[in-house]
Amino acid sequence: MRPVSKQVAVTGSVAFDTIMVFPGRFGEHILPDKTHLINVSFLVDRLEKRRGGTAANIAYTLALHGESPLLCAAVGSDFGSYDDALRDAGVDTSAALRCDDVLCAGAFITTDLDDNQITAFFPGAMGRGGQVDLGAVASRADTVVVSPDAPDGMERHVAQARELGARLVFVPAQQIPSLSDAALRAGLDAAWLVVGNDYELELIRSRTGVSADDLRRRGALVALTRGGEGSELHGPDGVVRVPVAPPRAVVDPTGAGDAYAAGLLAALRRGLPLDAAGRVAALSATYAVEQQGPQSHAFTPASFAERYAEAFGAALPG
Repeated sequence: MRPVSKQVAVTGSVAFDTIMVFPGRFGEHILPDKTHLINVSFLVDRLEKRRGGTAANIAYTLALHGESPLLCAAVGSDFGSYDDALRDAGVDTSAALRCDDVLCAGAFITTDLDDNQITAFFPGAMGRGGQVDLGAVASRADTVVVSPDAPDGMERHVAQARELGARLVFVPAQQIPSLSDAALRAGLDAAWLVVGNDYELELIRSRTGVSADDLRRRGALVALTRGGEGSELHGPDGVVRVPVAPPRAVVDPTGAGDAYAAGLLAALRRGLPLDAAGRVAALSATYAVEQQGPQSHAFTPASFAERYAEAFGAALPG
């Protein structure tokens, strides 16, 4: 595989996820005919605080693949230990916007026995994502990832990637409803690579009229994921179907899409053919679902290559 000289600038959120598990069912405590006046309390039997956020998740898996990604995100006063963990993993956090008067973004998620979730999200420092200036890393990065962030930040970073002549990886995901049609089209028009699941890409098509096939014909590469059914890469020569790398156990799907995007990008930057790059992406996602939280998985180049051969019956190119 060819060496990679410049870095990937990863924009998006950096957050702490607080997970609370309710050992019951929400439906037994919420009366459908009284939803105009809800006052319920859930006694949870497990509480976990995990490192998360799309930018940090993607950067973490890029680092596992040997990249030295630049975290270009707004972070809060509680970023200290998180910063240490990312730097220990190989992430370059020198370009992060440090906001000492506010906390990092936070998601507070209560899950019941049926996997229903009630979530409250505190944007915190992420709300200042629009203040992150990619011009500061222009000489260091040749690729920009725009993942879910403050909408004005996503719009600015798409425009800056184009201005800098960097390849844009557009991963709008859960922020699609918050982006204007014009902002979505700008991201699609500038993208070298678009990543999303089947629901997200259909939502984009319904909003903009632009399909995966339209993007492919324009010269962009589109990665369409289908969870346990595998994924598709829509490229210049048609559609490459990518199988799932069988997990040894499904522990937590959180962050699997971020790991997929990171694995695909790392493989493409090293010149792997499209089918092999898709398999690297799929295996990266599998590593993520086998652990609790989106930044608990780990592998070495040797262990990844061994697992790749085991999963797909062929050696990892390069």
